[in-house]
Amino acid sequence: MPESLLGGALGGEEQKPEIERPETLAGAEAFAAAVAAIASRQDPQVARDTSTFLHDQSELLKVQRKHLEEEHEARLHFLRGQAREVDIRRFGLRLRVGFQIFFVLVATVIGIFAAVLLHDAVTSRSVVIEPFETPHALAEHGLTGTVIAGDVLDELSRLQAATRTSMQRRNLSNAWSKEIKLTVPETGISIGEISRLLKARFSHDIHISGDVVQTEPGGLKVTVRGDGLPAQRFTGASDHLDGLTTDVAEYIYAQSQPALWATYLVDTGRYQEAIEFCQTSIRASSSSDQPVLLTYWGTAIAKSSGVGPLALALVQRAIDLQREYWYAYTIMINMKFGLGDEEGAWQLGNVLRKVAGGRPGRAPEVAYNAVDELSWNLLVWLAGSTADAESSSGSGTMSYTAGPQIAVVEALMHDPAAAEFALQTTKSDVRDPTIVPFSHFVRGVLAHESGDSARAAIEMNTFLHAYADPAVSWAGYGYNCWAAPAEEAVGHPDKADAILNTGGTFVDCHRFHGDILDERGDWKGAQEWYAKAVELAPDLPAGYYSWGVALTKRGDLAGAEAKLKDANQRGPRWADPLKVWGDVLVKQGKIKEALAKYDEALKYAPHWKQLKEAREAAAKQKP
Repeated sequence: MPESLLGGALGGEEQKPEIERPETLAGAEAFAAAVAAIASRQDPQVARDTSTFLHDQSELLKVQRKHLEEEHEARLHFLRGQAREVDIRRFGLRLRVGFQIFFVLVATVIGIFAAVLLHDAVTSRSVVIEPFETPHALAEHGLTGTVIAGDVLDELSRLQAATRTSMQRRNLSNAWSKEIKLTVPETGISIGEISRLLKARFSHDIHISGDVVQTEPGGLKVTVRGDGLPAQRFTGASDHLDGLTTDVAEYIYAQSQPALWATYLVDTGRYQEAIEFCQTSIRASSSSDQPVLLTYWGTAIAKSSGVGPLALALVQRAIDLQREYWYAYTIMINMKFGLGDEEGAWQLGNVLRKVAGGRPGRAPEVAYNAVDELSWNLLVWLAGSTADAESSSGSGTMSYTAGPQIAVVEALMHDPAAAEFALQTTKSDVRDPTIVPFSHFVRGVLAHESGDSARAAIEMNTFLHAYADPAVSWAGYGYNCWAAPAEEAVGHPDKADAILNTGGTFVDCHRFHGDILDERGDWKGAQEWYAKAVELAPDLPAGYYSWGVALTKRGDLAGAEAKLKDANQRGPRWADPLKVWGDVLVKQGKIKEALAKYDEALKYAPHWKQLKEAREAAAKQKP
């Protein structure tokens, strides 16, 4: 076939057939027939050859189509396999990342746990009681080494519970209270064993052990020894094992924690033992224990024989050794108070506030109790004492039980119900000589305020007899003079004078002296004693207050207002001067100003019955 004919028949450039589709093959066959028909008009032979060629091409296309179909299926299968492989690879990658994260977390937890164990070991200051060695004969009767060690541990826990202290900042009581443990030999390796091994290598633990032997029929000898503790022997009858374990526990307590032992001795009234222990232990004690021993040495002297130069010097040395030992400031303030230097006690409170970085600051609020008492900051005093009691199972951390002191504050805030509740909820303690006397003092104050002079005199007289004990007066210097007004009210001026003449140089004694002279009609003498009270402590409000009350009674309203203003400036949170100031304003016809004073006073004595009555009466008057 001529090229021009083939070119015209094929439409120019040769086209590649798409044989993979059936409709394409049918078109090719039709096209071959058409070409053959055209070629037959030129040359039959050419037509036949063209037809054969085109037929062969069609067969080839069919084979190619089949091959492509099979190849397509194979390729689809391959692609699906690749997709599954990608999915599997992605899942594997995610799984591997997950395992890696898991192992990292596990390693982190193990590392943290190991660090905690190591930290606990390095910082541990435990007292660990090991089982004692006991003879077979005692073990048959139940006196095994574990039993005796357990008895010692129980007694140590009891001694600790009876120790009132605020030494948590030095981590003494916490380490002691949380880490006294009884250990029993174990088999196998455990976390506990790992911890014990670390502590054996790195800690500052004291391990206590000992042995028990029979000395004679019915007799026992207990020998106790420990890390850094000299061996000590205790003997006694076998039926008095409790006494032996007490002796052993006290020895361990004293040797392992001398500061806490000194505290315990003072808390339980064993003052001479405390003095001797502090004297003999101070040189060999650590630098952190020395200020504590000095302070409790001075406290033991003050509570047994009264405050003197030696007691003051010891506590001052404690402050010099440890500038931020807050309890020493508290003791020093109380000692100055006891010596009649209330102004000096107040000034030392300002020093404490400065050293502590303000208030509130680094010092606990209970450290300011005596300062709050002097300035009649009653609500804050109450809050500090209550918080201190709640943090120590109700006993407080001072050297006397907190309950009666809380009752005193409630009584001074004119809240009889709250004061009585505080007394009723105070746990009795025969070792604390302040509980019973201060219960009488509180009830005497409440009786005097309610007008029951006879009962007030009885209660105050009972308190006064106990006040002669330095351990009682330590908890409330100057309270002895509160008995004088009670005796005067029941017609015992001689007793009142005797109390005031021997009461000491306290603001309360001076101002009550002025009150009594005023009641007797000696106004000149009364003013002299009011002036002495103010001169004794010019920065404290009580002297100004009593003077203002006396001026109010005498009708000198301008003079009374001036004194009450002075009292309020020095004791801005004391309700009593505000209440009397309101009374003065009512008498001056300044009802609006009076109501403002009454409202302010109610912030600091919200349950004061007479204050509420005065405000209600003033509110009914026309301004």
